[in-house]
Amino acid sequence: MSRIFVTGGAGRLGRSVVAGLAAAGHHVISVDRDAVPADQLPAGVDQETADLLAPGEAARLIRETRPDAVIHLAAIAVPFSAPEDVIFATNTRLAFAVVAAATEAGVHRIVTASSPTVLGYGSPAGWLPEAFPLDERTVPKPWNAYALSKLIAEQTVQMFAAAQGQGIRYAAFRPCYVISPEEWEGAPTQQGHTLAERLADPALSAPALFNYVDARDVADFLDLLLARMDTIPNGETFFVGAADALAVAPLAELMPAFLPGSEAISAGLTGTSPAFSIAKARDLLGWQPKRSWRTELKSHIPNEEPAALVSAGNGPKETP
Repeated sequence: MSRIFVTGGAGRLGRSVVAGLAAAGHHVISVDRDAVPADQLPAGVDQETADLLAPGEAARLIRETRPDAVIHLAAIAVPFSAPEDVIFATNTRLAFAVVAAATEAGVHRIVTASSPTVLGYGSPAGWLPEAFPLDERTVPKPWNAYALSKLIAEQTVQMFAAAQGQGIRYAAFRPCYVISPEEWEGAPTQQGHTLAERLADPALSAPALFNYVDARDVADFLDLLLARMDTIPNGETFFVGAADALAVAPLAELMPAFLPGSEAISAGLTGTSPAFSIAKARDLLGWQPKRSWRTELKSHIPNEEPAALVSAGNGPKETP
């Protein structure tokens, strides 16, 4: 059993990560500005409320709780939900403060959350990758403060890994569009639509390139990552997503309608293939997601072909 310090533990992803790690037998210290009601805390979880942007606060909490590992999730999690300078300053300062404090305290395993949005899809200026599926070798081209702040979070752990050598282990992960357990039951997703609605209307999932991941699969990934960090190269970044796309039709058919010019590069996305590859997590860690919308969705699952496709254009952007 490890003592794991999780920032942002009261958030959409954080709640599932905290619960999953506790269920795996770890002692979890959940840290957030907002508290989860005590009767909703899983066994094996301690809760701390704190503003990690306050000078010295991250260092104080890590020093007092003495964790074996730190997982940094805390951030402004939705692009354009605050002024761009506020998103950039908040997310980059949080990442540096937490990673630096954990490093100074000698925590052996340090992980930070990033985002697939670092790749730059949805740019008003247009965006096309060199190839599908997208993977960790795809060149990042962030075009907003949220995406840039997440790329800097990745570079922060890489910087510390370069300075520390092999003594402290670092990693970053890019979780796809997070689906929390209650959303399978019909609760609205982050953009206000139900999952059944997102499947029935491909325009709703197109801005995120039809990517998604069950929050519990992210918890499983993190549990495995922490166990394997000593056996993989230091400072690695991983995509963490479902093994299929959040779509009824193959992406080879859908993608060209929403991403002009992608006919040739998306032709291989046949069947249920997603736009994001999780091969690196599978090959280096042995991780595979256990859940799919086909097994988890409790409401009506569309089985008809989507309605006539319309271009997604430069519509609303969303965080994965």
